[in-house]
Amino acid sequence: MIRNYYYLIVGILSILFSFTHAWNGQTNFLPITNVSDFDLTTQTTIFYIWHILTAENLIFGIAFLVMSIYKDLSKVRFTAWMIAFIMIARWVVIFGSTLYKNKNGVADTLNDSLAIIIFVGLILLGTRKNFKN
Repeated sequence: MIRNYYYLIVGILSILFSFTHAWNGQTNFLPITNVSDFDLTTQTTIFYIWHILTAENLIFGIAFLVMSIYKDLSKVRFTAWMIAFIMIARWVVIFGSTLYKNKNGVADTLNDSLAIIIFVGLILLGTRKNFKN
């Protein structure tokens, strides 16, 4: 039985983000690193950093799916807050790095920013749900 639909939606979104992130990397971004002048160590580093985010999104998604059916929501609230803080930190890194390295590219972060805002907003709505069983 679903006890928190916000967590269910966040879980599904996070798993979807995981697959789209991996797919985007494999089809658009990572092939560029293979044909450029990057050495093998740099290519490997870019590859695993890209897929660390993919794995994080998948783990977050599974966690939220489990949390959505957890009977005592008060016991999973801290986890939801922690994941929300991780996502906010991820956004700060994306936005801050773009602002620092390429001020003209800030508009390119709009999709990521919007996705993270919606994601964190849903998490926060889920944490406000009553803890009654």
